[in-house]
Amino acid sequence: MNRAPLTRRPRRTGSLLGLAAWLCGIAFFLPVAWMVLTSFHSEADAATNPPSVGAGLSLHGYREFFGADSGVSPWPPLLNSLTASVVSTLLVLALAVPAAYALAIKPVRKWSDVLFFFLSTKMLPLVAGLLPVYLVAQNTGLLDSVWLLVILYTSMNLPIAVWMMRSFLAEVPVEMLEAASIDGAGLTTTLTRIVAPVALPGIAATALISFIFSWNELLFARVLTGIVAGTAPVFLTGLVTSQGLFLAKVCAAATVISLPVLVAGFAAQDKLVQGLSLGAVK
Repeated sequence: MNRAPLTRRPRRTGSLLGLAAWLCGIAFFLPVAWMVLTSFHSEADAATNPPSVGAGLSLHGYREFFGADSGVSPWPPLLNSLTASVVSTLLVLALAVPAAYALAIKPVRKWSDVLFFFLSTKMLPLVAGLLPVYLVAQNTGLLDSVWLLVILYTSMNLPIAVWMMRSFLAEVPVEMLEAASIDGAGLTTTLTRIVAPVALPGIAATALISFIFSWNELLFARVLTGIVAGTAPVFLTGLVTSQGLFLAKVCAAATVISLPVLVAGFAAQDKLVQGLSLGAVK
């Protein structure tokens, strides 16, 4: 007699959880939607208080961002960010996969201490290392250089990448590695033909997170670069002038600068979900 209420209760709980998830998703998406909508308004409409939702659409903010009137092009900072992010991400993967392989599949002695050492490097606040890095870059002639950012982003993202890849590679079936070893496969062949295809979702997730961290980094790029190697976030902060904050132009710039991360996230969406959930369910 009491089976019906017990059956309805899990369904009702699942519906409530689903509704709560949708509400949370909408709450997180609203600021992004508002930014994109404001980028298509004129400066007069964007500055109204309260903001005008039904105002006419305009591309004035995007024309201002791309330098149609001022002549200041955003393409050099965008290319600098793309170069630093892509090259550092490739270097992170090239270093993190073998290191994670050694820690997960061919464990070294005291591997847990090694992982803790990697993690301890992230405990130092970035601003604490800013002055030493600045002095080293100044003495080596690397100030205002994209390659300095590549080195910094690689070293900053490598500890997290090793931790992530270690958990992913730990899920690779040992039987496959033993079969490859019996067939005479070397380390390079094992990594490229056996481990990489199986751990592809984890590699994609690690690459995407490293790319996002590199693309969004501001502190070091703001202090260590200038005219030549300025990145997109540095260019975005330059839009705040003494004349005031032009919301439509700033929102247009933020929308354009956010596009590479959004495109990369949507392109690797399935691999990202698989990678982040790998090992969560045994």
